Amino acid sequence: MSRINRLLIVNIRLLNGIKDNDNMLVAGKQMSEWNCIENAYLLTEGSSISAFGPMHELDNVVEDEDDLRIIDARGRMVFPSFCDSHTHLVYAGSREIEYVDKIRGLSYEEIAKRGGGILNSAKRLHETSEEELVEQALERLNEIIAFGTGAVEIKSGYGLNTEDELKMLRVIHQLKMLSPLTIKSTFLGAHAVPLEFKGKQSEYVDLIINEMIPQVAGANLADFIDVFCDRGFFTPDDTERILMAGMKYGMKPKIHANELDYSGGIQVGVKYNALSVDHLEFTGDDEIEALLESDTMPTLLPGAAFFLNMIHAPARKMIEKGLPIALASDFNPGSSPSGNMQLILSMGCIMFRMTPEEALNACTINGAYAMGLSDQYGSIAIGKKANFFITKPIPTYEFMPYAYGSTKVATVILNGNIIKLN
Repeated sequence: MSRINRLLIVNIRLLNGIKDNDNMLVAGKQMSEWNCIENAYLLTEGSSISAFGPMHELDNVVEDEDDLRIIDARGRMVFPSFCDSHTHLVYAGSREIEYVDKIRGLSYEEIAKRGGGILNSAKRLHETSEEELVEQALERLNEIIAFGTGAVEIKSGYGLNTEDELKMLRVIHQLKMLSPLTIKSTFLGAHAVPLEFKGKQSEYVDLIINEMIPQVAGANLADFIDVFCDRGFFTPDDTERILMAGMKYGMKPKIHANELDYSGGIQVGVKYNALSVDHLEFTGDDEIEALLESDTMPTLLPGAAFFLNMIHAPARKMIEKGLPIALASDFNPGSSPSGNMQLILSMGCIMFRMTPEEALNACTINGAYAMGLSDQYGSIAIGKKANFFITKPIPTYEFMPYAYGSTKVATVILNGNIIKLN
């Protein structure tokens, strides 16, 4: 990482993702708006964006070139960094054998009932040291930085007991200190019911409420609290109990909802003013109406739907009804083993029939909103964090989702610093 005080990018073919400072999200028809400046410059001071505009105005902005590093971006574009608001990227090892089981026709729920899925990851995590978990996760973080991500949310949920949930959250806390990425942490003790609590789900919910949440909060290890509210996992009543307990300790809710069925999870999320409700494959008129009356961000995870060959969330209907949408990677070892937000951008267009403009907004400003970060991240605006990337030479911004098999990122700047890519 190259630390500099002032950075000037000149001759930018197209400066993308420009928004007003008070623009915290885009919804409905606004999602098709993608503001750009041709032949532009961008100036940073410290960790923030201090100025930008067309090149012909540059002489009026930069008079003193002392302590100024200049990058000529001729033929290249600049985009705000992706904001990935849903990942599980702290895990031990991979689960490619379950991948083969899926190919052979076993469902997600069938694999879980055999002790696979989340329970498999929980067993591996229990057997892996914090040091090794940090090392593995740092490799994944460096990979997503190279793909253009600048802010990421990471969940616990592979612990499923107090000791291992705290272990995961301590790892995420270390990653916050070690990585140039902006990281938000989420406590997801209610990710699955451990085998020892089979038939005693309410007792596990009691453990989360009475033991896990107070200890997580006491160590200040989580920004958010999450529950997997879906068929075969946690009920709406379970979810309400857990969310209320977490909220008493200042953890804002985020919900896994409606991936497997019409679970009621979306309505619970809205009731408790969740920052986001995520997955949403099963979203009907009632769910859309509930979301329209809320400040909750609907977040779609196309990587999981693709990997599990699931039905697609009704993104077009949601946008046409006036909702915002965020897209996130769901980076995890079982159902979405990729954190490549360039690929998620393409999937938004291919699978959900989103326009490039809608998908770009979903991966940037709306993803930032789903982490409570859109006042500082997710767009190009004066005073926002200098988190952006410079592309390789590309012809149009539509080329970003179009060329789904190649990386378009050449240079990454996070908090005003140039990040060295491997």
